[in-house]
Amino acid sequence: MTKGQTTGLGRRDILKLTAVAGTALAASGILSKTAAAADDALSLKGKRIAISATGTDHYFDLQAYNAQIDEVKRLGGTPIAVDAGRNDGKLVSQLQTLIAQKPDAIVQILGTLSVIDPWLKKARDAGIPVLTVDVGSTNSINNTTSDNWGIGKDLALQLVSDIGGEGNVIIFNGFYGVTPCAIRYDQLVNVVKYFPKVKIIQPELRDVIPNTVQDAFTQITAILNKYPEKGSIKAIWSAWDIPQLGATQALAAAGRTEIRTYGVDGSPEVLQLVADPNSPAGADAAQQPAEIGRTAIRNVAKLLSGQTLPRETYVPALLANKSNVADVIKTLGIG
Repeated sequence: MTKGQTTGLGRRDILKLTAVAGTALAASGILSKTAAAADDALSLKGKRIAISATGTDHYFDLQAYNAQIDEVKRLGGTPIAVDAGRNDGKLVSQLQTLIAQKPDAIVQILGTLSVIDPWLKKARDAGIPVLTVDVGSTNSINNTTSDNWGIGKDLALQLVSDIGGEGNVIIFNGFYGVTPCAIRYDQLVNVVKYFPKVKIIQPELRDVIPNTVQDAFTQITAILNKYPEKGSIKAIWSAWDIPQLGATQALAAAGRTEIRTYGVDGSPEVLQLVADPNSPAGADAAQQPAEIGRTAIRNVAKLLSGQTLPRETYVPALLANKSNVADVIKTLGIG
């Protein structure tokens, strides 16, 4: 960042930017009913569809995984569903097993690209169509995902607006090898570079799996001891919302509720924190994991029927903040 660089944008300008971003997301609508109606003629009758999950311990993963299984059955196919339990060795082994079973298609949900990509290539080389959820692989015919460029930009603008365009920000950056996390992080950096009074504290924190909530709680508690004065930290950002949950709990326990937290996914427990006016949770970009899962399976059916798929299929997300979270929860049907 160039010393003395200015943005030319005041707080009012920042607020306008985030308002426009939020309106755009809301205007995109929730398209599940429309998509389902258009795809009524699709069928997977007689087809065996492999569903490989990196793990199902997170709200997003479990919702997408279960929705894919149900959609394969609804379309008359047979799901072969396997869960690696966040173990890379097991993930590789289950992909090897699926390739040997020669299903009509494989859908991979998430995963570190360097771990899974060689096996996605082996599946393609074996003549098995590969589709993905939240995986940016050249070996995937189609990747169903949220628009993570938009999510990252909108969440960053919300953060910058909330802190008035200045202050220290704590970042969790432990999963840059996971494509959506990398995109969201890069978009944050792209926004922040135009606000020279916003400083990302180094070193960045590394979020972990498992024990994500507990680890985030411990790391943020330690950071607060280093920055005891109110105002010395303005916000905490993570590429997904489970570190946000632990960070928010740590802030509440320390009485540092002036600091705001930001994340992505729309887990019900995090949206409830955003809805609490006394909670430090500032915003959460809420995805539609079940609809992402169903869309990925409908794309499999389209492909196997001879249709040409786009490289990526985007399912709308909604940015939930303190002012609109009730509407987002209602729109997404989250109890």
